Amino acid sequence: MPTFAAMSRPSSASLFPPLVNAVVQALQAIFMEGRYADKVIEQALRADRRRGARDRAFIAGHTYEVVRWYRLLCAALGEEPGTEAGWYRLFGAHWVLQGGSLPPWREFAGLDAAQIRAQRDEALTRRALAASIPDWLDELGQSELGEGWAPALAALNQPAPLVVRVNTLLTDKAAAAAALAQAGAVVRELPGAALLLEERMNLFQSDVFQRGWVEVQDYSSQQVALFSDVEPGMRVVDACAGAGGKTLHLAALMENKGQLIALDTEDWKLQELRRRARRAGVHVAETRLIDTAKVVKRLHGQADRVLLDAPCSGIGVLRRNPDAKWKLSADFIARITDLQADILGRYSRMCKPGGKLIYATCSILPGENERQVEAFLSGEAGQGFELEAMQTLLPQDEGFDGFFMARMRQKE
Repeated sequence: MPTFAAMSRPSSASLFPPLVNAVVQALQAIFMEGRYADKVIEQALRADRRRGARDRAFIAGHTYEVVRWYRLLCAALGEEPGTEAGWYRLFGAHWVLQGGSLPPWREFAGLDAAQIRAQRDEALTRRALAASIPDWLDELGQSELGEGWAPALAALNQPAPLVVRVNTLLTDKAAAAAALAQAGAVVRELPGAALLLEERMNLFQSDVFQRGWVEVQDYSSQQVALFSDVEPGMRVVDACAGAGGKTLHLAALMENKGQLIALDTEDWKLQELRRRARRAGVHVAETRLIDTAKVVKRLHGQADRVLLDAPCSGIGVLRRNPDAKWKLSADFIARITDLQADILGRYSRMCKPGGKLIYATCSILPGENERQVEAFLSGEAGQGFELEAMQTLLPQDEGFDGFFMARMRQKE
């Protein structure tokens, strides 16, 4: 079986109706109602506080696995679910392909394990089915990445590792690692402020998280703030700040000194950023809602650093958000690349002479990355900039998320 079609082994020797039902209900919300998987799973886990760690892991793990392998599972089952009964059958196919035995429930009546495995084996002869992605996405990835696409797919179909960033405004790496270990985590140190948790834990309820000592942030994502080359005392603009993961990292690197302006077009994201900043002890960050063009114009020529963590396809983080591949479309990627070019052209004006513009995405497609930078630098808006550094982090290289970064300097 190809690497990218290898599923995890079953987490339990037997099935329990309430847990399977929770997975089925979550799948219907994700696929039938178009809701985001992480929010659906969070709600499912909150629904019954009596569930222990093992039950919570079963619901989250199996929901994500079915979402990740949805197309391959449909091919193995020979049908796409459209009713609750269909989603039970799809879960049954998933369980069979993980090596589990189906109990004699009426929901699984008529399922033939041998037929499911045979139809799975036939599907593995087609890469798009084997990797469980839409045909259009497979064609796009192949055209953009060539020989690098297949290993990228294999990496993106693995469960995402749990990495945290130590908040150096409140603690140090050794103290944070010790506190996590005391809370029961198995911790492995990574370069910089990153710690890898070898086993899943209820991190958000832990004292070390509540105190603001750590933030959940993938290792590749942590490289963006480091790549931005900030120093204490600078005026830095995080122009697409979202909920603030990179804003908080920038604040730590700036040692809470200077001015850090976090911009976004969504007020609810900035509200979340402010809440996270309070927990993290960040005092240097100021949020501004981009509700008119004047918000950006007022900052023209004023920033030492402008970080554009641009909206993108998110293909580099599919292992973390496997439902995204079922929500993406070729039209969306065309629209998002136009938006990226527009943001580069308008927001780059916030850089002052000698300042630096950092363009980043969590995509691995050159059309959203290198070609965007090349087009910007060759166009009118980029005439005053020169490329200083560029880096692509592929998921198959280090086992973390896929990211792209380019740093450009505004000539004085």
